[in-house]
Amino acid sequence: MAAPAPAPHGSFAQRLIDWYRAVRRDLPWRRTSDPYRIWVSEIMLQQTRVAAVIPYYERFLSKFPTVEALAAAPEQHVLAAWSGLGYYSRARNLQRAAQQIVKLREFPQDFGKFRELPGVGDYTAAAVSSIAFNQPHAAVDGNVLRVLSRHSAEPGDISNATIRRKLSVLAQSLLHPHLPGDFNQAMMELGATVCLPRDPQCLLCPVALDCQARLSQRQKEFPVKSRNTRQVLVEQTVLLIQQGAQILLWQRPEQSSRMAGFWELPDPDYLQDATIGEIIGTVRHAITIHDIHITVRQAHITTVPHHFKWFEIANLHDIPLSTIARKALRLKHSKQLTTRTPQSR
Repeated sequence: MAAPAPAPHGSFAQRLIDWYRAVRRDLPWRRTSDPYRIWVSEIMLQQTRVAAVIPYYERFLSKFPTVEALAAAPEQHVLAAWSGLGYYSRARNLQRAAQQIVKLREFPQDFGKFRELPGVGDYTAAAVSSIAFNQPHAAVDGNVLRVLSRHSAEPGDISNATIRRKLSVLAQSLLHPHLPGDFNQAMMELGATVCLPRDPQCLLCPVALDCQARLSQRQKEFPVKSRNTRQVLVEQTVLLIQQGAQILLWQRPEQSSRMAGFWELPDPDYLQDATIGEIIGTVRHAITIHDIHITVRQAHITTVPHHFKWFEIANLHDIPLSTIARKALRLKHSKQLTTRTPQSR
């Protein structure tokens, strides 16, 4: 076997940062050094695509421009601003952490102190402390794990905690000593735009010449992952009950284990007296391993149970509305537009 090609001139970190500064995407949280705004972006970006986060990020900060504003806001207002992003425990933890920061009277600059806040893990603490305060901590998320596993040709399964710790140690060893924030953002950018899961763009990669997976022409074999859990199909029906410009919703109780306090379209089992009409259509929604197929039907009702409430459709952005309800309402709106659009001659 031929010997590996020598590494190009310049450290891994410096080549990566030089590339990042030349090609990085212009994202709103990259235009600020405010730790609050950087922190909000990092929480929103968990499990969520960048394109989906941007409008939520901007609206959220227009409503809660400071950590003090977020800490003082009613929880229902925070959930309403987060509605549609999913994983709502993120919003609740964000507000709880904001309340603790207000009590501290300063934003924690130290990794360890920030790590103690609700909803803050190793990755978030490393990302915020490095980007906002230049603290020397490598931030390792899914994208970064993929980059590191290919760079080192790691044969272990990245779902294994021991392997993840091993790659985190590698990331820390590669970290730029004076520019940790730029390094972490560059690693995230590389994983998001070049070192892609199925089709890595190695010709565009600034560190390809010393990537062990590429040197052995096995870049598509990494990262090693255990087989995905089989999806569970769930079928569900919801009722869209409209009265003029109002719609009927019910609220999940505060003690609910999932999405407490959110408003939902009713299930037929909750409204035994409802007259169920035609099918409007179907929508799909995924939660962890569950693939949910929702049939949306029109319905009418004469008596409204006490735990249900009419809402003006135009004001639904003011309440925490479930993603399934939002998808069903968009389906209804889309069907109305299709029906009203005259056919081409």
